[in-house]
Amino acid sequence: MHPESKRAIAAPISENLKDATWRVIGDIRLSANNLESHLQAVERMPSKGGTRTNQFVPYRFEFANKLTKNHKLSLAFDALVLSEAVGREVSLGKITHGDSHATLKVKLLSLVSEVIKRIKGITALLANNAPPDVVLNRHCGQCEFQARCRKQAVDKDELSLLSGMSKKERKRLHDKGIFTVTQLSHTFRPRRRSRNAQGRQEKYHRSLRALAIRENKIHTVDLPDQKLDGTPVYLDVEGLPDRDFYYLIGVRVGTSDAPLNIASGPMTSTERSGYGGNF
Repeated sequence: MHPESKRAIAAPISENLKDATWRVIGDIRLSANNLESHLQAVERMPSKGGTRTNQFVPYRFEFANKLTKNHKLSLAFDALVLSEAVGREVSLGKITHGDSHATLKVKLLSLVSEVIKRIKGITALLANNAPPDVVLNRHCGQCEFQARCRKQAVDKDELSLLSGMSKKERKRLHDKGIFTVTQLSHTFRPRRRSRNAQGRQEKYHRSLRALAIRENKIHTVDLPDQKLDGTPVYLDVEGLPDRDFYYLIGVRVGTSDAPLNIASGPMTSTERSGYGGNF
């Protein structure tokens, strides 16, 4: 620890946290009540009013420009372990993120409650000898077991094969005795639309999607009859919105003879504004 800056890196902590004299410390490993966390940094803030009680603020550093709830929950887990180690409440944390190194203050009390609830669920899951039910979700693409879980889901005809179905929806179907995509597909009943509903958009039918999977066909309901006046132009943008970087702009212009394809490379924000579009 440098005597002038009062900053420490990889200092011996756990037993010295309560009587700490440093201001910022990094690269911390803490264990408490069967929980362990690797905190990236902790700031010590002396309490106002002249009391000797220190307040500790955990930090996280994230690459993303746009933070998600998972980033905040990770910070809340750090705060939970830190509060157990120091024996006092940790109610505030900070996340420094993105290209501009913006710092977001995060109130942690409600998030810590959710983390505790999730830890209890994980503990119960680990204590159970039977494997958990296979449920496909949006994070499967990041998991090394994706292929295995998908094969199990296909073999069991799991409802989670229908992407976008929430846990509540699956439970509601389970309560009705529907556990597979095939069972759900048999519940679809096409209905004649009343005159009053002619102008309204047809609701989304998961049972129809299940029927399409079972029959390996494409089914449509309320397919709009699109009549375009003038020259149709189709625009496709590929990029990383989180980093405000767009590396390919594609334009397809329909003509009476044949469509014209135009492709462009990376565009700056100034160039994008010149197209009159908000990319």
